[in-house]
Amino acid sequence: MWRRNAESAVRAALEDTRVVFLAGPRQCGKSTLAQAIAATLGGRYLTLDDAAVFDQARADPNAFVAQSRDQRLIIDEAQRLPELFHAIKRNVDADPRPGRFLLTGSANFLVLPRVSESLAGRVEVISLATLSQGELEGVREGFVDALFGPDDPALPPSPLHRDDYIRRAITGGYPEVLGRSGPARRARWFGSYLTTLIQRDLRDVAAIDHTAAIPALLRLLAARTAGLANVLDISRELRLPNTTLTRYLGILEALYLLEPLRPWSPNLNTRLTRSPKLFLTDTGLSAYLTAATEERAARFPEVSGPLLEAFALGEVRRQAAWSDSQPTPWFFRTHAGVEVDIVLEQLDGRVAAIEVKAAARLDQRDTRGLEFLREKLKARFVRGVVLYTGEQVLPAGDRIWAMPIDALWRWQAVV
Repeated sequence: MWRRNAESAVRAALEDTRVVFLAGPRQCGKSTLAQAIAATLGGRYLTLDDAAVFDQARADPNAFVAQSRDQRLIIDEAQRLPELFHAIKRNVDADPRPGRFLLTGSANFLVLPRVSESLAGRVEVISLATLSQGELEGVREGFVDALFGPDDPALPPSPLHRDDYIRRAITGGYPEVLGRSGPARRARWFGSYLTTLIQRDLRDVAAIDHTAAIPALLRLLAARTAGLANVLDISRELRLPNTTLTRYLGILEALYLLEPLRPWSPNLNTRLTRSPKLFLTDTGLSAYLTAATEERAARFPEVSGPLLEAFALGEVRRQAAWSDSQPTPWFFRTHAGVEVDIVLEQLDGRVAAIEVKAAARLDQRDTRGLEFLREKLKARFVRGVVLYTGEQVLPAGDRIWAMPIDALWRWQAVV
C-alpha cells in the first residue's frame, strides 16, 4: 500500500474536529486510507456501498450514527445517503467530542441537496486525489512550500526525459490502473470505471435526463485540456442547451472528475481573461478519453503540451491541498496574450508562478509571463519557475528559474 501524504492532515483533524470528511474521486484510495486509520487509531468501518449497511442506515439514520457513542465511526461513501448528515449533525451537537466521525465521499457533500448547511462549522474537508508522483516514489513532496521559501533551487541533474514524463502522465494516478500490465488493460479499467460512475454515482448527485451525453461531454473536455472553457461552443457541439451543459459541468465537478482552473485577477490595470481553463482531475483519464498514446504524444506537440501542463498542475494541486503554505492555484492570461500556466497565491498576498514547457530547451519567450508578473507585483512576487523536460536547474533571471519537471517531487522532498 502506498503511503498517502494527506494522512497526517486527516489524523490532525481527528484530534480537534468533530467530523472529518475525506473527499475525492471514486477509486482514488479513500477507502484504503480510512481503513488504515481505523486500524491504527481505532474505529468501526462501514461502507454504504454494502447493500445491507445502506438499508440499515436508510431505515433509521439516527440509530445508525448512534454507534459512534463508544467508538469512532468511519462511514465510506457517505454521500450516498444525505439523511445521514442531518443525523450526524444532531449527534455531534449533543456530544461535541472531536474525532467521532470520519466520512469519505466520492461526491462533494457541500453541493448535495439538503446537505450543504448540515455540518457547517462542524466538519473539516480534506481532499484526496489520485496518487501523486511523490507518493509513488515514497516521499513527501516539498516543492510547493519550497517555492515560497528562502532557498534557491538546487538539485542534481534529472534522470528523466520527455518520454518518461509523457509515460507518467498517460498512466495517471489511479491505484488500480498502476497495477495493470499495459495500455489495453488500463483502457478496460477506465471503461468500466466510467460505466459505474454514470450508472450509479450520477444518481447520488442529481437526476440526469440524458446520461448518454456524459461520455461525449467528458471526451470533449479531455480533448480541450488546458483550453479556455467556452460554454456556448461546447453546447453547440454537443447539442445541449446552455443551462443543461452548465448543470452537467457542475455535476462533474461535484464528482471530482472535472477541476477547472480559475483565472487570477489581481489589480494589474489590464484586461484579463475571465473564463476558466478545463482540466479533468487525472491525466490518465484524460489520455484514455482522447486515445492519447505515448507514440502520439511524442510526435504531436498539440498532444504533449496540454497533457504535461495538466500533469504538472495535478501535482501542484495535490501538494497544495496538504502543504504548510496552503496556496490557491490559478492561471493568468491577459487579452494581449501574456499568460502564466499556474499562479499560486498565499493568504498573505505573496505569489509564486509556474510555466510548463514540453521542450528540453528554453528560450527568452518562455519566461515572458513570469517577467511580466515580477515587474507588476514587485516584492509580492516570490519566485517564478519554468518546468521543462531538460535535466538541469538553471537561473533564468531575477527570482526566475528553469527546473526539470521532476523537481515537483524531488525539490526538498522528505523520505
